[in-house]
Amino acid sequence: MKTRLNCPCGEYITAPDEDELVRLVQAHLAAEHPGRSYERDEILFMAS
Repeated sequence: MKTRLNCPCGEYITAPDEDELVRLVQAHLAAEHPGRSYERDEILFMAS
């Protein structure tokens, strides 16, 4: 299970499970990187 992702902007995002990680990453993208979006599979591919 992947629960961590380091955004290139320096933000380190962690979550208790993959569903929450995807939600948090998508929220981060919307707030900090407007116009960028990734699907669940893409986020989990980049996560560890």
